[in-house]
Amino acid sequence: MATKIFVNLPVKDLNASIAFFTRLGYSFNQQFTDETATCMVISEDIYAMLLTHEKFKMFTPKEICDATKSSEVLIALSCESREQVDELVAKAVAAGGSSYSKPQDHGFMYAHGYQDLDGHIWEVMWMDPSAVQ
Repeated sequence: MATKIFVNLPVKDLNASIAFFTRLGYSFNQQFTDETATCMVISEDIYAMLLTHEKFKMFTPKEICDATKSSEVLIALSCESREQVDELVAKAVAAGGSSYSKPQDHGFMYAHGYQDLDGHIWEVMWMDPSAVQ
């Protein structure tokens, strides 16, 4: 069985975050969704738990970082093509997110990224499969 990853992210407005990520093409597992949390399906083995601040505080004794001012994590996801990288960043910006840098083209690898409504950084990249050993 493959290892699954559940990234837990605090969000200020759960409904706004659901609407934002829906516009990017993600779906949500309703079995793990209520007024305090949702399970965003990224792939068969990758999920993001979007939690209200109150719910997130139940899992950590630390203060919640303001991701618009500090970086607490960089979430990097692969894409199938350079075009998909650009499309995803464009969708995020159109949905109310922002781009924080210019695309990086390294020939065998192409990357760009966006910040979601809470400032979390999502890096999306494509790598030429023939360049991976």
